[in-house]
Amino acid sequence: MELSNVAPRQKTALALWLVISLFFLWALTANLLPSLIPHLKKACQLSDFQSAFIDSSYWVAYFVMAFPAGLIIRKYSYKIGIIAGLLIAMLGALLFYPAAELRTFGFFLVALFLIAGGMSFLETAANPYVTLLGDASGASQRLNFAQAFNGLGAFISAFFLSKVILSGKEYTPAQTQAMTPAVLQQYLAGESARVKVPYLCIALVLFLVALLFILIKLPKVKEENKVRFKIDFSVFRHSHFTLGVIAQFFYVGAQVCISSFFIRYCKYSAGLPEISATNYLGYLLLFFMIGRYVGSLAMLKVKPQVLLTWFSAANILLLFHIVLIGGKGSVYAMMAVEFFMSIMFPTIFALAITGLGEQAKIGSSFLVMSIVGGAILPLLLGFISWKYNIMAAYAVPLACFFFVFYYGYRGYLLKDRLIHQNYFKALL
Repeated sequence: MELSNVAPRQKTALALWLVISLFFLWALTANLLPSLIPHLKKACQLSDFQSAFIDSSYWVAYFVMAFPAGLIIRKYSYKIGIIAGLLIAMLGALLFYPAAELRTFGFFLVALFLIAGGMSFLETAANPYVTLLGDASGASQRLNFAQAFNGLGAFISAFFLSKVILSGKEYTPAQTQAMTPAVLQQYLAGESARVKVPYLCIALVLFLVALLFILIKLPKVKEENKVRFKIDFSVFRHSHFTLGVIAQFFYVGAQVCISSFFIRYCKYSAGLPEISATNYLGYLLLFFMIGRYVGSLAMLKVKPQVLLTWFSAANILLLFHIVLIGGKGSVYAMMAVEFFMSIMFPTIFALAITGLGEQAKIGSSFLVMSIVGGAILPLLLGFISWKYNIMAAYAVPLACFFFVFYYGYRGYLLKDRLIHQNYFKALL
């Protein structure tokens, strides 16, 4: 498809909308995990600890693929990186069909790893590329606009697609043990098969979007191939950056724990059936999206580090209620937790890379790698839930927010505090 007769402004607008679609796609796949955990727990007859590997296989891909994605994008182009990511994720989505046929948990984990690996390419490419598609003065506004579609994808995934995957058929261990082998296998095969159509549709969408990127000539940006990518561990000399990587590790781990086991928590603590819990999951992620906009407005008056401290403190108090009291009130408390979490990832990210100068790019890569917290901490939560119960297991995200609180209160500090103020004024 040749765009030589299209005005440069129209080319840029078309490219921008294509890139924005990527924000929707990675939110769509990531936010199916809270539904996959209880679903595959039934279909593959897993413990809470085993089901936590669903999160781990997805988020560890971000850790593994962060540098390869960066190297490919810098060696070739943003376009090549995006196409590669879409095709890798498409392959992972297609593998859900044979995984469901075989009902093999390890096969599902491989498929999820590939989907997440592809999405890590998209995130590595799309975030900087969208800031370069237009005037530098509007970079922040374009990125915020694109992030809104990320929230939309999360809401649609949780509120609608989760109902396609989850059947609503819930049996106690005693009931499944009472089934004949033939009836049990029929039930398990039916549960496993429910992921086939949704993931085939996702694979088709990923292929069509990849085809559009192949056919459409994207505008060249000045930043491409300009700076040679280099791994530089000396960036960890900056204490505010090192503590920021740790804070991001704990924050992402807490975020994944809270949303991924939400349906299980609703069933155990409030007695909600899984289909009803998916409605609350949709509201949960809606509160996260609302919190992002409210938090952005609040930062016009309140320093980001102060807001991070307040919001972390609020989550600590809410999670004490979730761990110790439970019930329907804790389901609503979870929504408040998501609201207060919404500003944390970008705020920690910005505080951590402030003042790094030329090391900001390598620092950004390490901060993306800290997403591996979402692969490790849910395993701890799953293990505690397996040994005790899901309410007690939510002590894991509770502990995480203590470190996030510390980072907002003291850990972010630079010698020159004015740098932070100027940086956030530029963002807003």
